[in-house]
Amino acid sequence: MRKIFFTFLILATNVLQVDYSYAAEIQVITSGAFAEALKQLVPEYEKQSPNKVIISYGSSMGAAPDSIPSRLAKGEQFDILILAAPSLEGFIKSGDLQSGARVDLVASVMGAVVKTGAPKPDISTMNGLKLVLLNAKSVAYSASASGVYLSTELFPKMGISEQMNKTARKIYSERVASVVARGDADLGFQQVSELLPIPGVDFIGELPQEAQKTVLFSAGITSNTQNLDASKDLIVFLASTKAVDTIQKAGLKPVLPAIPW
Repeated sequence: MRKIFFTFLILATNVLQVDYSYAAEIQVITSGAFAEALKQLVPEYEKQSPNKVIISYGSSMGAAPDSIPSRLAKGEQFDILILAAPSLEGFIKSGDLQSGARVDLVASVMGAVVKTGAPKPDISTMNGLKLVLLNAKSVAYSASASGVYLSTELFPKMGISEQMNKTARKIYSERVASVVARGDADLGFQQVSELLPIPGVDFIGELPQEAQKTVLFSAGITSNTQNLDASKDLIVFLASTKAVDTIQKAGLKPVLPAIPW
């Protein structure tokens, strides 16, 4: 009987060792729009998986030292990139990401904040938004996808580029809402999901539909990943119905795509 017990104990120990050996450490870098949702979702994923997720942060584009393009150029290694879909496509074309493995996770819209306690201007119409922009003494916007849209498309469309060149500035390597919270700008624009988590500001609403720019944020697997199966497993979780509530609370719209593998 003792011999059977010890044989069972050895077998059980071997099974535990095999399970542990398959646990992976998944390195993920995300741009700001999906950052808060990812922070909330990772503990839920780790409850159901032996894998551990290590999160890094960087902007989708730009030459700031901590942007995703800059960090990849420096040779930093990641398994998964989560960023604006147009930028992600660029990394697929360059060979940094595997082709055929893009998964759209969320749709993100833009909004605005003022410092907590400041009057909340009405930006619900194009005329209202234009007046608010022209009357603001200082405006902050992201140096990433949302800011590029504002400065190169929306401001010219509204005929206010010249004025915005005087009062608006791009914010690098920091959340726009943080700049507004400490009083360095009267008004701040960025993806809604990047504005909501920051204390010290009041959210005043999304841009009106005529001015809105909806951006898909997508996940891709790097070409040099050593954790392919684990990376796929995490992406499947992030794109599933299990993640919907957390994604919506973060100010994003889940896509629930078909998985390409």
